[in-house]
Amino acid sequence: MEKTMTDERVFVALDLPSVEEARVMVERLGESVASYKIGLQLLPIGGVELGRELRAMGKNVFLDFKFHDIDATVEKATASVAGLDAQLLTVHARPDVMRAAVRGKGSSSLKILGVTVLTSLDKKALEDIGYNDNAENLVMRRVRQALDAGMDGVVASPLEAASIRAAVPDSFLVVTPGVRPTGAAAGDQKRIATPSAALKSGATHLVIGRPITQADDPAAAARAIMAEIDGADFRRS
Repeated sequence: MEKTMTDERVFVALDLPSVEEARVMVERLGESVASYKIGLQLLPIGGVELGRELRAMGKNVFLDFKFHDIDATVEKATASVAGLDAQLLTVHARPDVMRAAVRGKGSSSLKILGVTVLTSLDKKALEDIGYNDNAENLVMRRVRQALDAGMDGVVASPLEAASIRAAVPDSFLVVTPGVRPTGAAAGDQKRIATPSAALKSGATHLVIGRPITQADDPAAAARAIMAEIDGADFRRS
C-alpha cells in the first residue's frame, strides 16, 4: 500500500460555514493532512470543541483567534486557551497585547504568534487605514516588538519571510498565510507565494485554505501540495 504523504508544517484553514462542514472536510482529507487552523468563522459556533476533537484524533491545532483587547482580558483569554492543548494561538502584534499573552500562557507548551500585517493588505490599503509605512517596514517593526515581548513567533506574508528569518533566532516561528500552489487563484490575498517559495524564504509553517478546501478533490489537492514540498531542503530543526 502506498504511504500517505503529509507534512505537519502545512495547516489547512477550516474557514467553512459550519462545524459540521469542517468535520466532513477533515474526514475527506483523512491522513493526507496532519494540521488544521480554526479561525473566527467557527469560533462562536463550536470551534473550540472542534479543536478538542482534532487533538483527540492526533491532529495539530492552530487557534487563529487574533486576540486584541486590554491587557487583563488578553492575559485571561490566553490562559483559557492554554488549557485546550492546541499548538498555536494568534494575538495582534501590539506590544502590550503580546506581553499580556505571554503572561497568560504561563508555563504551557502553547506557542503564541503575533499577527503583523494581514496578507490581504497592500500599500494602498495600509495608507487608507492611516499607515504611512510600507508593509515590510511595518512587519519588521512588529517582529522586533514580538521578540522584545518574548513571543514564540509571528504571522506574516511569504514576501516578508526572508527578512524576518534573517533577523530572528532559528527557534522563532514564521507562519505564512497567503500561500497559493502554482496556478491557484489569489482570491482576496495580495502578498502571496507558492508553498516551496515560502519555505525556502524561511517560513516554518504554512496556512493553506481554499486551494485545498474548495478543490473538487481536497485530499488530492493536499497530496499535490505535500508532494511539491516533499524532500525540499528547507526543514529546520
